[in-house]
Amino acid sequence: MQPEFEKPLIELVNLDIVKEESLILADVTLTVVPSDLIYLVGKVGSGKTSLIKTIIGEVRVTRGQARVAGFDLRKIKESQIPLLRRKLGVVFQDFHLLNDRSVYDNLKFVLQSTGRKDKKEIDWIIKSKLESVGMYLKSHKMPHQLSGGEQQRVAVARALLNDPQIILADEPTGNLDTDSAFEFMELLMRIHKEQEPAIIMATHNRALVKRYPGKVMLCENLVCKEINMSQEIDFSQMLDD
Repeated sequence: MQPEFEKPLIELVNLDIVKEESLILADVTLTVVPSDLIYLVGKVGSGKTSLIKTIIGEVRVTRGQARVAGFDLRKIKESQIPLLRRKLGVVFQDFHLLNDRSVYDNLKFVLQSTGRKDKKEIDWIIKSKLESVGMYLKSHKMPHQLSGGEQQRVAVARALLNDPQIILADEPTGNLDTDSAFEFMELLMRIHKEQEPAIIMATHNRALVKRYPGKVMLCENLVCKEINMSQEIDFSQMLDD
């Protein structure tokens, strides 16, 4: 008997991404299955962030097909978008932490916003996620008391709160120094190995792409397509320093 194929978490077919009547990317086709690691590379303004925003339902789909975590993005209702996002974890370049709340209260706010009410359950989830990224002992700290690398670890813990099937990371190492960037990737790769979420990461960091191999999608000239990383000759043109 042949093994059952993994059901795709994301299926994009002939998708056009349009913002304010301007075409950002045309004819995007992408299939993502559990445990995939996919990099989005390309110059600033090439459509990487727009693709991520489309997947999380921030940019609406009007042309082509797009299914994410069981939702048809052409037909999804506004009221269903929070349900979609519970299946996704998102990590941003600038952390997006609330500066007037402690690390613990940042995560508590997210859980309460997604409908959690049981205090013991909330406490257990926060503790387990912060422990998984090595930040539980700093749960009382305010964001400004943490280094950039520590803030990004908290952001990863926040992304893991609902045990997402897919983690989307938009330039997550952009504000980190070299050592912190590699520490972040080691953390992300451990989560990838242990929990097996699919990961889609937009990046300009060629060193990370080379050290942690995955599928690479190049976005340029309104197109986003998979490239063969063995063709090193053009790689220097794909990423900014």
